[in-house]
Amino acid sequence: MEYKIKRGDKIHFIGVGGIGMSALAQFFAANGYEVSGSDRAAEKKENQEIIKPLKAQGIKIFPQDGSFIKSIQPDCIVYSTAIEDNNPDFLAAPEIPRLHRAAALAETINLNDEQISIAVTGSCGKTTVTAWLAEALYNLDADPSCLNGGLINSFRTPDCAGNFRNGHGKHFVFEADESDKSLLVYKADYVLILNMGTDHYSKAELVDVFAAFAAKAEKGLILEQEVFDLIQDRLPKNLDVIIFDKDVYGYRIVDDKAWAQINEMEIALPAFGKHNALNAAAVLTTLTKLGYDNDSAQKAVENFNGVWRRFDYAGRSAEGGVVYDDYAHNPEKIASCIRAAQEVSSGKVIAVFQPHGFKPLGFMFEPLFKELENVLRPYDEFIMLSPFYAGGTSSFKPTSEEVIRLYKRNSKKKYSCCVSRLELTEYLKTTVQNNDIILIMGARDNSLSDYAKSLTCHN
Repeated sequence: MEYKIKRGDKIHFIGVGGIGMSALAQFFAANGYEVSGSDRAAEKKENQEIIKPLKAQGIKIFPQDGSFIKSIQPDCIVYSTAIEDNNPDFLAAPEIPRLHRAAALAETINLNDEQISIAVTGSCGKTTVTAWLAEALYNLDADPSCLNGGLINSFRTPDCAGNFRNGHGKHFVFEADESDKSLLVYKADYVLILNMGTDHYSKAELVDVFAAFAAKAEKGLILEQEVFDLIQDRLPKNLDVIIFDKDVYGYRIVDDKAWAQINEMEIALPAFGKHNALNAAAVLTTLTKLGYDNDSAQKAVENFNGVWRRFDYAGRSAEGGVVYDDYAHNPEKIASCIRAAQEVSSGKVIAVFQPHGFKPLGFMFEPLFKELENVLRPYDEFIMLSPFYAGGTSSFKPTSEEVIRLYKRNSKKKYSCCVSRLELTEYLKTTVQNNDIILIMGARDNSLSDYAKSLTCHN
């Protein structure tokens, strides 16, 4: 039986600099718990967007070497699926009870039981929609609480990373991650399911996971039509279900502004990309379900300021290329990001992707190729960097070079591989022309944002 958190407990987070773990750590710190954490990369410059606010909130940060136990005796250790059994913090404190990240998230829902919980999930867009819904509720003076897998720009301050907001209203919006199926540990009042894509496991497994999670919704289910078609036979007959259809939003660009027709409203989208019309539809549909009128909901949705590393403009390169930075890391997200870049480019798109691990690359390289073949124009180019490695067990297969060789063997489109960022930088100098788009994509590695900026003439 896993540990049950009690009021006044001391809680230690392994991997506290991670986007999900840091949000949980901030929640417990804000609710009066003594919180500490360790991280392998706590001192790295690219991670200070999160680490500095944690320290400002009184969260003690340690290197991930087991040294924390000399200073504190926590009541429990929170860990994620990514933490290995031989982690130094585990070895230093084998007697301390352990609590999985999902169980800790379940505790936040229990502690916020007076609030209406809204879980946002899906293969693509859940971080953006969680942020968008939370900020829309904030714009509606609802003062929501929020736990998210991304840094919400409007909530970021020197003392707040932006992936957690401690609101006092009646809504608690949180991102429910399906990557390790841990979302099945908890339930929510409302469940919002955006889509099913290709990322961590097969479509059949996704159907099982999302159907089981959806069936646990206490008050209602909001989901996209295709998802409903896949899971409807597994839903309780009395569950309140609202469906939105991804194909009816009239997405268009007029005078460098993206627009969509949603629920008979003309919406000025705050970001490019047809996928953002779907995201806006999900948010508007949810707000309507929560009782907000169309006019108020529309204004709240249109005033969304985005999430860090979601098609962020980094600047222009010396050659005149426009550089964007994005967290895209699965086939559907990468394709959507490239399409958005094509919308704003009068030149070619050079799409650079760093896989977020060897195992994810092995799982996705075939569906990624299919997406790329559909989205890349003859003059666009796709470049793959070596996979990001954060430690732990790995077969180090497949390599990016192997994947790109396979792509080139089966296509006449432009695919290439750069083993290092230095090699990529030198290559870009020879191929980028004025108004081309350089799109830097990848998850888990915050240094990608700094790298994108290093390609601009502002650095």
